[in-house]
Amino acid sequence: MRPPAGKPFGGPLAGQYGDGMSALGFDRCCAEIVAQTDLLRDHVRGADMRGPVPSCPGWNLGQLLRHLGEAHRWAETVVRTRAGEEVSDARVNDLAGYLDEDGVELDGWLAEGAARLADTLRQAGPDLPVWSPGPDETVLFWARRMTHETVVHRADAALAAGAEFAVAPEVAVDALDEWMHFGTSPEAFGTGAGQPELLGPGRTLHLHATDTAPELVAEWLVDLTGAAPAWRRGHERAAAAARGPVADLLLFVYRRPAASIEVLGDADLLDVWRRRTGFWLE
Repeated sequence: MRPPAGKPFGGPLAGQYGDGMSALGFDRCCAEIVAQTDLLRDHVRGADMRGPVPSCPGWNLGQLLRHLGEAHRWAETVVRTRAGEEVSDARVNDLAGYLDEDGVELDGWLAEGAARLADTLRQAGPDLPVWSPGPDETVLFWARRMTHETVVHRADAALAAGAEFAVAPEVAVDALDEWMHFGTSPEAFGTGAGQPELLGPGRTLHLHATDTAPELVAEWLVDLTGAAPAWRRGHERAAAAARGPVADLLLFVYRRPAASIEVLGDADLLDVWRRRTGFWLE
């Protein structure tokens, strides 16, 4: 879920929702992989596969769809083979040979891959141990990660094809929870050459979805004042804030166009956090 260089998940990732649980639940994630893929297929039907994808510089639309379909197949292989060690993702990112894709062929190929992944996940069950690029080495990791991989790339495809992007609030909220957990990884806040400092006194962030039902608690406080980032749901004052519809908040943290976001306070800190927390996109 990134421009064409590097791996899709980088290095070790921090824990998922709580002890690895997605707020959506395993069955919903499996269903969403297929549902989100179907929506994406609708967005791009009849579109020029050679058209650029503005939010993924260097890729055309056919390459974006090829990347997503190969990601589904990569995850399916990990789960089906009960992999205990890293499985190569070379096919996910080696897209140089896919400059002139056939949209009709890709449509069926995407549908097949999503359905096969969902079936394999369901057959394995959420708690089965398998290799993952994060500490939560279970099938649940893959169900959740592939759900949100598909959601954000659907947004990329919609942008490229001139289609409208919308997502169920509870799906967007879970995707933002996942992002927050990724941001607790040492790669996101550790010091290193050329890396802007993230942690420090008074450094707090607040994300506030303005269009969700109160019971979703679609607000996040990110505390960067300690030895490592911490986050929690809730409404609190912070040094910097981003407000807007929940779908736009999701696109905002993923560094996609999000015109309806209002930024208040320390915009530079917010930008540093987005860059550092998104290490795994690069």
